[in-house]
Amino acid sequence: MKWFDFINARLGFSNRHRRVLDKPVPAGINYLTCFGGITFTLFVMQVLTGLLLSLYYTPSDADAYRSIQRLQQEVPLGRLLRSVHHWSANLMVVTIVLHMLRVFVAGAYKNPRELNWVAGSLLLVLTLGFGFTGYLLPWDQKAYWATVVGTNMLGSVPLIGPALASVLRGGMDVTGQTLLRFYSMHILWLPLFTAFFLWIHFHVIRRLGVAGGM
Repeated sequence: MKWFDFINARLGFSNRHRRVLDKPVPAGINYLTCFGGITFTLFVMQVLTGLLLSLYYTPSDADAYRSIQRLQQEVPLGRLLRSVHHWSANLMVVTIVLHMLRVFVAGAYKNPRELNWVAGSLLLVLTLGFGFTGYLLPWDQKAYWATVVGTNMLGSVPLIGPALASVLRGGMDVTGQTLLRFYSMHILWLPLFTAFFLWIHFHVIRRLGVAGGM
C-alpha cells in the first residue's frame, strides 16, 4: 500500500517494531496453545464494539433501558453490534478458562513463569468483573435482580462484605448510582487494570517465549 510505504519511510514503523513482532515459534505448538491469543482477539473485539455502543448508551436509570431499545430498533446494525459484544463476552470467559486449564495441565505456571500465572489469574478475575458489571447496563428486570443477588452475595462475606457491597452499590440498595458505578468500572477502571496486566503477561511471554507442552 502506497500510503503505508509513504508513512513507514518517514517514521520507520517496520524497523522499529521488527524486534517485537518477529519471534520464532517454538516446536510443539498446537491448537491448544492458541486459546490465549483467541481470548485477546475477543478482548479487542469487546473494546471496539464497546466504543461503538458507548456512542448510543445513556448510563442513567431513566434512560438506560430506552437507549438499549433505541440501539436495537433504530440504529443501523445496532442489534448486530450488541449481539457481537454480548457473544464475544461469553466466548471470552470460555476461552480464558480453557487457556488457564491448558497452562495448569502443562505446568506452564512453574518457575520462571510464576508472575505470568498471577497476571493471568488476575485477568480471569477482571474478565468476570467485566461480565458482572456489564450485565446490569441494560437496566431491565433481569439485570436488576441479578445485580441485587450478586451484591447480596458479596455482602455476606465476613467483616468486609457489607462495606464492599455498599461501595459497589453506591449505597444500601441497587439504584441509579449503582448503574453509574458499574458503567464507570466497565468502561474505565476494568479496562485500565486489564491493559496493565496484559502488558505484564505479554512482557513475560516475550521475554521467556511461549511455554511448550500440551
